[in-house]
Amino acid sequence: MNNLTLTAILHRLHRFKGFRYVSAAFDHFADHVVVVDIQARKGCRGHCSGCGEPGPTYDHLPQRSWRFVPLWGLVVFLRCALRRIDCPQCGPTVEKVPWATGKLRLADVFRLYLAKWARRLSWSEVAECFAVSWVDVYASVRWVVQYGLAHRSLTGILAIGVDEIQVAKSRFWTLVYQIDEGARRLLWIGQDRTCATFRKFFDQMGPAVCGGIRFVCSDLWAAYLRVVRERLPGVLHVLDRFHIRQLQSEAVDQVRRQESHALATAGLKPLLKRMRWTFLKNRRNWTGSERHRMRNLQGASLRTVRAFLLVEAFQHFWTYNSPTWAGKFLRGWCGRVARSRLKPLKKVAKTLQQHRELLLNYFRAKREYSGGVIEGLNNKAKLTLRKSYGFRTDQAREIALFHVLGKLPEPQFTHEFL
Repeated sequence: MNNLTLTAILHRLHRFKGFRYVSAAFDHFADHVVVVDIQARKGCRGHCSGCGEPGPTYDHLPQRSWRFVPLWGLVVFLRCALRRIDCPQCGPTVEKVPWATGKLRLADVFRLYLAKWARRLSWSEVAECFAVSWVDVYASVRWVVQYGLAHRSLTGILAIGVDEIQVAKSRFWTLVYQIDEGARRLLWIGQDRTCATFRKFFDQMGPAVCGGIRFVCSDLWAAYLRVVRERLPGVLHVLDRFHIRQLQSEAVDQVRRQESHALATAGLKPLLKRMRWTFLKNRRNWTGSERHRMRNLQGASLRTVRAFLLVEAFQHFWTYNSPTWAGKFLRGWCGRVARSRLKPLKKVAKTLQQHRELLLNYFRAKREYSGGVIEGLNNKAKLTLRKSYGFRTDQAREIALFHVLGKLPEPQFTHEFL
């Protein structure tokens, strides 16, 4: 390899002010390792690692190496003999170098390189691919996330969505997202789903951010409803369509279980056997055999079929544009359910009547905000947590979630290594 060619490439792609690349050569003990020597330019004073001010040099330390971004499948190290600085403010200290932070053995650009790969692969796979430790990958991701949280912009947030996610058995976290069109990201994580936890979000965001919020989307969890009423009394609070359908599907499944048990007790033919997922599916997703079985059940006068048809009829509610007509449809549907003698579904209808205004806010918001965005982000969060299986600390889980979903700004360098 031509020394001049490699140093010229590095000068072109990744230049350091006050320093120059001197030479590049293979390591004496490993043919796959390249060592690039760096020296300070003549006349350039070193900067104190404490206060950052320039100071005179009085000594040099032995050469030290930093791991750099791999080139052409080769492991690359930067090597430099650091200067001792006689700082007028801090006293004798070691100079601050532009390619690394503190006493870390990884160059900053390599840390950013590892963090970008950590979005695509698990952290263990990244460590294995680039021959570093898992701790190096974790520290790199943490550094990028901390930088992003410190430099992100929180202006212009009009709509937020809040939902819980299960991180362990009987453990739930509250996730708050920004769900504006073109700006969908994770804003905040709370390690519980209580009122006190959700209030911390508004306390941390401050009145300037919270004052600009106009829309909130959530499910029917009482803690979320209560805190939104307290902290954002003037916003349009939209209920999540997904959770409304989930409530209705659970009611249908409860009716199916009761009726299956009654048929088995009476010694009748098990008409509902292996039909659970058919009733929970959207009928547009039925297979041919499922459609055939449902046609055979329509003349059997089953309570489960009636419950399913009522739930399917409710889906027309979401097609309205006017909150007035949507409200009339909701009143009529709840009346039909009240006369159906289907107790689980009657409970759902009662819940919908209690939250009637929140349901109609979906139409007052011009149908622009729904829980579909939140569920999509939650699925990514669940995938991230599955990939991070084995993390021992909640801090690591939070860092992984912000890294994937936060859309955080990253440190800028003269060249971006892909």
